[in-house]
Amino acid sequence: MKTAVIQFPGSNCDGDALHARAAASRSGRAVRVAHRGRTPAGHRAGVPARRLFYGDHLRSGAIAARSPIMQAVKAHAERGGFVLGVCNGFQVLTESGLLPGALSRNRDLHFLCRPVHLRVENAGTAFTGAYTKGQVIEVPIAHGEGNYYADPETIARLEGNGQVVFRYTDNPNGSLNDIAGIVSERGNVLGMMPHPERAVEALLGSEDGRGLFDSLKGALVSR
Repeated sequence: MKTAVIQFPGSNCDGDALHARAAASRSGRAVRVAHRGRTPAGHRAGVPARRLFYGDHLRSGAIAARSPIMQAVKAHAERGGFVLGVCNGFQVLTESGLLPGALSRNRDLHFLCRPVHLRVENAGTAFTGAYTKGQVIEVPIAHGEGNYYADPETIARLEGNGQVVFRYTDNPNGSLNDIAGIVSERGNVLGMMPHPERAVEALLGSEDGRGLFDSLKGALVSR
């Protein structure tokens, strides 16, 4: 079982993503894939890892969403492959159309970097099977543009379909409906602003993020 961690110019958490993948499973392997390339054949999950792609010189994620690698990521998702976008990766997924909505400046216009608490709203996805519905987990955030927005019809659809997977218990950035993470209608693409890859070992202050990678491992094995 192989995982591709997408590396864009300015990526700074691809190493964390590789480490989190290794912590969740000693089987298979994860490799970095450059934004100008194509996802290697046989990879079963893709991770656009974290922030400051292209220095966020336009809208966050807008330039990265048009990189050559994203055509391969879209094709992978269309085939039912799993895609995880964290922080700037979430922004890339919305900019590329893989997830609905958009991420804008935090409510107070300040960069936020601290632990937050999330409630697991849907434990029936490939990314959350190791959690229980209603479980509260602690993971860090580190973003300046994490304020999730979508039109009322889209918000209603996300809520009605159970696509809101993680919700802030104390909304730090102004996101509508306290939304911290959503999945696609098929459930194979997840975008979230908090960083589960930074919370996979007690040494890091929390192991609560590991459940996401354990969940994904289980979903891949069961296929």
